[in-house]
Amino acid sequence: MTEPTTAPLLIGCAAGFSGDRVDAAGPVVDTLVARGGPAFLIFETLAERTLALAQLRRRADPDAGFEPLLDDMLRPVLARCLAHNIRIVSNFGAANPLAAARHIQAMAAGMGLPAPRIAVVSGDDLSGAPHEPLLRTQLGTAMDGIRKVSANAYIGAEAIAAALDAGAQIVVAGRVADPSLTVGPAMSHFGWRADDWDRLARATMAGHLLECGAQVCGGYFADPGYKNVPDLHAVGYPIAEIDSEGHCVIGKAAGTGGVVNLAGVKEQLLYEVHDPAAYLTPDVVADISAAQVSLAGPDRVALSGVRGHARPASLKVNVCHEGGWLAEGEISYAGPRAEARARLAAEVLRRRLPELALRVDFIGALSVMGDDAGHLLAESSAGDARDVRLRVAATHADRAQAERLPREVTALYCCGPAGGGGVRTSLTPRLNTLSCLVPREAVPLHFEMLDALKVTA
Repeated sequence: MTEPTTAPLLIGCAAGFSGDRVDAAGPVVDTLVARGGPAFLIFETLAERTLALAQLRRRADPDAGFEPLLDDMLRPVLARCLAHNIRIVSNFGAANPLAAARHIQAMAAGMGLPAPRIAVVSGDDLSGAPHEPLLRTQLGTAMDGIRKVSANAYIGAEAIAAALDAGAQIVVAGRVADPSLTVGPAMSHFGWRADDWDRLARATMAGHLLECGAQVCGGYFADPGYKNVPDLHAVGYPIAEIDSEGHCVIGKAAGTGGVVNLAGVKEQLLYEVHDPAAYLTPDVVADISAAQVSLAGPDRVALSGVRGHARPASLKVNVCHEGGWLAEGEISYAGPRAEARARLAAEVLRRRLPELALRVDFIGALSVMGDDAGHLLAESSAGDARDVRLRVAATHADRAQAERLPREVTALYCCGPAGGGGVRTSLTPRLNTLSCLVPREAVPLHFEMLDALKVTA
């Protein structure tokens, strides 16, 4: 059992999304070891589409469905984390946390390490038939005719904290809300109650700052000459120091590039926050309307002034379902009158594919300001850009219809304007999302300790 303490807690983040850099954990672990004391390493690797894709992989292989880069992320630091009592918490279980836990156990055995105590958190997956009535009650006719791929509730930190209290060295979860990866360790470490709203809210915002990885250390922040970030090629990943009241100081791994400053922390603090006075999470409603950030040293920023209110009675659920096909094609035009030729090529495609609603982008001339119907693009006058990449996309429920677009873009080589080249095309299954709220009591959560004796390398 974990004994509550008032000693500060260090939590380092080594991933902010599926596909993040796999060398991020090393410097974070080095820093946690050098600083000493209680510490956790978290990996945040989920997004809505990520989870749906994981469900598709699990359909094809019952032993798959977890983070594809799990080995590359965890293997380089697993031995050091176990040797220095740095516990690991992650949602890299995705659609199959149990398989991920078994994979980690086999990884440890293959490395000659003592079997770690691994807990599997479950309850978020509402994809099965028993949950269908609940989803239909909440979504009604929106469920009619869809082919569901996944349904997952955003669960909170309590099961993580309970697993850590039970002695887990590694906690593997699926769709846990991103900040809860930090709240769970803090709850267990400090012995906070599940209704200690102010402390939970402060830890939630610490987790909110951590969960995008390098984004609070200069990634997605740099803008040369306006927001300069040194050594962005080696950008560091964040570490939060949390005290017994939940207040935090955000820093980064030692010896890495990037910057932790007031502007960057403010940007990340407001990221995805719909209402600063009521940021809804499964654990608490956080109020950052009076929050303050202040410098606490080089590459260190303190956050204070966060308050908390009782958590919502409902949990958010995302239902992902098959959404037909996304067809894309690109071709380049360069030199004099390039933009005019690109616009002519787009007009050829519109005339050839009247049954498809085309999204047309003139990359290098005008792209991000147009809408899917091309209204702004159609209304704008042709410019004189000399290097234009034409991108055309469309969606359709019928694969055969969608496949026509890549063929027509390819045909522009000889059937379109002069000088077109560099064609690339793709056809991708499309996933759509429905969201709803379900009563919290309809999503029972639990954890199980993996029996290492039943796992073989």
